[in-house]
Amino acid sequence: MRQNLTKKDLINSIYMQLGFSKNLIENILDDVFDVVLNSLKDNGKVKITNFGTFILRHKKSRMGRNPKTKKQALISERNVILFKPSKILKNKINNES
Repeated sequence: MRQNLTKKDLINSIYMQLGFSKNLIENILDDVFDVVLNSLKDNGKVKITNFGTFILRHKKSRMGRNPKTKKQALISERNVILFKPSKILKNKINNES
Protein backbone atom coordinates (compact mmCIF):
# COMPACT_ATOMS: atom_id res chain seq x y z
CA MET A 1 0.00 0.00 0.00
CA ARG A 2 1.35 3.44 -0.96
CA GLN A 3 1.98 5.73 1.99
CA ASN A 4 2.17 9.12 0.26
CA LEU A 5 -0.14 10.81 -2.21
CA THR A 6 2.11 12.60 -4.66
CA LYS A 7 1.40 15.39 -7.10
CA LYS A 8 1.79 12.85 -9.91
CA ASP A 9 -0.89 10.67 -8.28
CA LEU A 10 -3.25 13.66 -8.13
CA ILE A 11 -2.61 14.47 -11.77
CA ASN A 12 -3.23 10.88 -12.84
CA SER A 13 -6.43 10.65 -10.79
CA ILE A 14 -7.84 13.86 -12.25
CA TYR A 15 -6.75 12.77 -15.73
CA MET A 16 -8.64 9.48 -15.37
CA GLN A 17 -11.78 11.26 -14.12
CA LEU A 18 -11.88 14.25 -16.48
CA GLY A 19 -9.72 13.31 -19.45
CA PHE A 20 -7.98 16.70 -19.80
CA SER A 21 -4.32 16.72 -20.75
CA LYS A 22 -1.87 16.03 -17.95
CA ASN A 23 0.00 19.28 -18.70
CA LEU A 24 -3.20 21.30 -18.26
CA ILE A 25 -4.02 19.48 -15.01
CA GLU A 26 -0.48 20.06 -13.69
CA ASN A 27 -0.75 23.78 -14.48
CA ILE A 28 -4.11 24.01 -12.73
CA LEU A 29 -2.78 22.18 -9.66
CA ASP A 30 0.26 24.47 -9.54
CA ASP A 31 -2.03 27.50 -9.74
CA VAL A 32 -4.25 26.15 -6.93
CA PHE A 33 -1.23 25.51 -4.71
CA ASP A 34 0.13 29.01 -5.48
CA VAL A 35 -3.21 30.64 -4.60
CA VAL A 36 -3.38 28.74 -1.30
CA LEU A 37 0.26 29.56 -0.45
CA ASN A 38 -0.05 33.26 -1.30
CA SER A 39 -3.32 33.58 0.58
CA LEU A 40 -1.77 31.86 3.60
CA LYS A 41 1.20 34.24 3.49
CA ASP A 42 -1.03 37.31 3.14
CA ASN A 43 -3.89 36.44 5.49
CA GLY A 44 -2.44 33.78 7.79
CA LYS A 45 -5.50 31.58 7.27
CA VAL A 46 -7.08 29.65 4.38
CA LYS A 47 -10.47 28.01 4.79
CA ILE A 48 -11.58 25.45 2.20
CA THR A 49 -15.25 24.67 2.72
CA ASN A 50 -16.04 21.01 3.49
CA PHE A 51 -12.31 20.25 3.75
CA GLY A 52 -10.64 22.26 6.49
CA THR A 53 -8.62 25.29 7.50
CA PHE A 54 -4.91 25.96 7.13
CA ILE A 55 -3.55 28.35 9.77
CA LEU A 56 -0.14 30.03 9.77
CA ARG A 57 1.27 30.25 13.30
CA HIS A 58 4.48 31.97 14.39
CA LYS A 59 6.66 30.13 16.90
CA LYS A 60 9.25 31.96 18.97
CA SER A 61 12.79 30.70 19.36
CA ARG A 62 13.39 28.38 22.30
CA MET A 63 15.89 26.02 23.81
CA GLY A 64 15.53 22.41 22.77
CA ARG A 65 17.42 19.24 23.45
CA ASN A 66 18.64 16.48 21.16
CA PRO A 67 17.05 13.37 22.69
CA LYS A 68 19.92 11.17 21.54
CA THR A 69 22.88 13.21 22.82
CA LYS A 70 21.03 15.26 25.48
CA LYS A 71 22.86 18.31 24.11
CA GLN A 72 20.90 21.58 24.24
CA ALA A 73 20.46 23.66 21.11
CA LEU A 74 18.61 26.81 20.14
CA ILE A 75 15.55 26.21 17.96
CA SER A 76 15.10 29.27 15.76
CA GLU A 77 11.85 31.17 15.42
CA ARG A 78 9.75 30.11 12.48
CA ASN A 79 6.31 29.95 10.97
CA VAL A 80 4.44 26.64 10.98
CA ILE A 81 1.30 25.58 9.16
CA LEU A 82 -1.48 23.92 11.13
CA PHE A 83 -4.41 22.09 9.57
CA LYS A 84 -7.80 21.75 11.22
CA PRO A 85 -10.16 19.42 9.33
CA SER A 86 -13.80 20.40 8.92
CA LYS A 87 -16.57 18.47 10.66
CA ILE A 88 -17.72 17.13 7.29
CA LEU A 89 -14.23 15.76 6.53
CA LYS A 90 -14.02 14.18 9.99
CA ASN A 91 -17.43 12.56 9.53
CA LYS A 92 -16.50 11.20 6.11
CA ILE A 93 -13.30 9.69 7.46
CA ASN A 94 -14.97 8.14 10.50
CA ASN A 95 -18.04 6.80 8.70
CA GLU A 96 -16.28 5.36 5.66
CA SER A 97 -13.30 3.68 7.34
